[in-house]
Amino acid sequence: MPKPTAGDLVYRVAFDVKGMASDGAGGTTTAFSEQFQCRAGFVHLRGGESVQAARLQGQHPQIIRVRSSSLTRNVTTDWRIRDVRSGDVFNIRDITPGLDRQFIDFLCQKGVAA
Repeated sequence: MPKPTAGDLVYRVAFDVKGMASDGAGGTTTAFSEQFQCRAGFVHLRGGESVQAARLQGQHPQIIRVRSSSLTRNVTTDWRIRDVRSGDVFNIRDITPGLDRQFIDFLCQKGVAA
């Protein structure tokens, strides 16, 4: 895989965290709220049997790459990523900081429950 550059970050994504919200009837429900937005690059996985099997089940695993910052370093797998343009929602499965500490890779899946 070639070394990532800032020019690869052509999409805008929002990071949402799960919290509590009023349900309008005096109770509470869980809801996601946006914490911040940043630029991102998408790396679509082609590979092995598990990727092919996930696609057959309507799931789409991919890597979402963002610049490392104080905000992105605080993200955990309880959060989700949302493509601002299309509205697609991705559940975070794994987080891998880059060796050069400039980027963070989020292994995400679209089409699965949180």
